[in-house]
Amino acid sequence: MLKKLNGEDIDEISPTVGFNIKTLEYNGFKLNMWDVGGQKSIRSYWRNYFEQTDGLIWVVDSADVDRMEDCKRELKTLLIEERLIGASLLVLANKQDLPSSVKAEHIEQLLDLPSLKSHHWKIFACSAVTGDNLVHALDWMCADISERLYNLE
Repeated sequence: MLKKLNGEDIDEISPTVGFNIKTLEYNGFKLNMWDVGGQKSIRSYWRNYFEQTDGLIWVVDSADVDRMEDCKRELKTLLIEERLIGASLLVLANKQDLPSSVKAEHIEQLLDLPSLKSHHWKIFACSAVTGDNLVHALDWMCADISERLYNLE
């Protein structure tokens, strides 16, 4: 996703192992983005990247329903982290270009997002391959963060 948003070649897409850091200039915002892999072996390191986080983008594989319970559990665990309090949550239901993908509305229920009261959140159906809906999703996140930070001043 980060490569697609940054206009990089995406001919070969593979899961993030470890992390990638990119700074993206977007609609007047300077976004420092950390793409952190989701493998179980590196989840304990996630907390190293929470300092000064204004927004969290949670990418879900829409074609892998079997992992939704694990995904829900990990997300709920993350959102109680003190350094993520108040961060905007953007959930990307990725791989919508695949016939086996589950609709974003169904993923919203599987992750129990409506019960989430501690963070502003929104879910978008998208595809990292086609780029569908990535701009709309990022627009929402930037607007939500901007509105929240502006109201704090």
